Amino acid sequence: MTQYKVIVADRAKTMLGAYIKFLARVNPAAAREAKTKLLAVIRSQKDMPERFPFLDEAFVPRGKYRKLFVDDWCLVLCQIKGQTVFVDYLLDCRQDYSWLIR
Repeated sequence: MTQYKVIVADRAKTMLGAYIKFLARVNPAAAREAKTKLLAVIRSQKDMPERFPFLDEAFVPRGKYRKLFVDDWCLVLCQIKGQTVFVDYLLDCRQDYSWLIR
């Protein structure tokens, strides 16, 4: 089985940090759990990242991003280029992220 390299963009790291920091103010245990789960999902892309569906939005080029939902509250957007998975965005689905698809 082919192993992919997973690279997390600085922007996605910042988004993850902001989300975990926010959650930690409300519930530190939940923040630790969320971080562990998110990192596991991101790392899981080293094996078969194609298993995740494409993001289908009018203003996003077709077939550009794959989407990974984590517990219906977090959306991870990635691109596959060759043998590398680039994690570009990590979005809290409870917030407005229409800026992304404009």
